[in-house]
Amino acid sequence: MTEAAPDIGGALNWARARIAVVDARILLRHVLQCSAVRLAAYPEARLEAPEWAEFRSLVERREAGEPVAYLTGEREFFGHPFIVTPAVLIPRPDTELLVELALAHFGDKPHTRVLDLGTGSGALAVSLALELPQADVVAVDRSREALWVAMANAARLRASVSFVLGDWFSSLGDDHYQLIVANPPYVAAADPHLEEGDVRFEPSTALASGPDGLDDLAAIAAQAPHHLEPGGWLFMEHGFDQAAAVRGLLTDAGFSAIASWKDLAGIERVSGGQWRGR
Repeated sequence: MTEAAPDIGGALNWARARIAVVDARILLRHVLQCSAVRLAAYPEARLEAPEWAEFRSLVERREAGEPVAYLTGEREFFGHPFIVTPAVLIPRPDTELLVELALAHFGDKPHTRVLDLGTGSGALAVSLALELPQADVVAVDRSREALWVAMANAARLRASVSFVLGDWFSSLGDDHYQLIVANPPYVAAADPHLEEGDVRFEPSTALASGPDGLDDLAAIAAQAPHHLEPGGWLFMEHGFDQAAAVRGLLTDAGFSAIASWKDLAGIERVSGGQWRGR
């Protein structure tokens, strides 16, 4: 005999024994395509059998460790809903610091040429294009699958972004920019955290970068001066304990006004510098 579908309250009670309550609510809202207000206001509303089956499947997958963002196919970033798939990293609140720094330095400057390296879901490039509508934003990624996701997000949010398939600067020729932002891989290849939590399901090529996690950060810092206009800025996200090392990379590359900025947790999460020219 087929199990009868429960009401909203019963479905949430069943899920709470298996996953975090906040995750359960997000997944049920996704299945029912409803607001948080409806969940709270109508706990007695009964699910349809297909809805109950889908919700149970999602809860079981979350219980096995799959990230909620991959289960729902969406994550909010800088106030906008972004499509996410296992081909891209899940956008995180800490990365919004890169957008804030870009706006602080270029918010009053029209027609800025912006480059987003390793765009992934396109969260940075699309957010900057929306916040700086007169900017010329270019987004690069080495993964064709990631670019498809980024292009879908740009189209969905009506952001004007040019997309380039390539490894960092390799496909950009002699193009120059006033602003370069990057959230590259910065985890050490042998870091045990790569086998824990949500990151187990995220693309490893977008996470790990050499024995100390600095390989890609070093490559970007060294090559960026060849693609920055005099007075242009480079901002790079990095690991919680890498700020001093990244400042050293920027110093070696000839940057000035080098600094690090703290994320919401008070951790130095982004470092950058200004290119004065040779």
